[in-house]
Amino acid sequence: MMCWASRTGTRRNLDALGRHGWGLLISRAGVWRVEEWACPETGERIRFRIVADNGAWSDFQTGREFDEEEFERFLDWLSSLDQPAEWLVLPDIVAGGLRSLDLSVRYLNRCLSVVPMVLIAVQDGIEHADLAQLVGPNVGIFLGGSTEWKLARMADWGAFCREHGCHFHVARVNTIRRIRMAHAAMAHSIDGTSASRFATTLPALDLAARQPDLIGRAA
Repeated sequence: MMCWASRTGTRRNLDALGRHGWGLLISRAGVWRVEEWACPETGERIRFRIVADNGAWSDFQTGREFDEEEFERFLDWLSSLDQPAEWLVLPDIVAGGLRSLDLSVRYLNRCLSVVPMVLIAVQDGIEHADLAQLVGPNVGIFLGGSTEWKLARMADWGAFCREHGCHFHVARVNTIRRIRMAHAAMAHSIDGTSASRFATTLPALDLAARQPDLIGRAA
């Protein structure tokens, strides 16, 4: 299971993330910069693997509508990179239900012209039938929504993704318990902020992410 940490500019935390093989999640609402980490054995500076988030959560927290103009500028920046983002979360509307899905679908082809895979943000009010005809090898699922809904439906959406052969990502995973849940749901990847902010939390989170066999017995 691949782990993505929210982009940070703190050198100590970047070096720790790089040593543990984590990538960076770059948000439209944050700093648009690809970071590097220092290999302790050689001193070589190594560029992080990256994925991209649409920034909708930040807009929601500040009471704004999704900023489509800035998102277009973000796509232009992503297009300029030598090493493209591995995937991008399609625009969505937090707590928007099917209205959010309509926005995501409108951007699907545009975003696939920039990155090799896009993820549809799934949240409260969206069901399997709404997405069955959309997902596939290059269109996956980004499980967001309210915390209660996400935890209750994680295994269910994991089964949906396996059935349809698409990527399954679980958002905002910052505890060992939730890493265990993501493993049990057979998520391909997770993201979180804890490891970006506090390097001391990284070893325990990374160990949990790398030991699905032990996690399965402990859950």
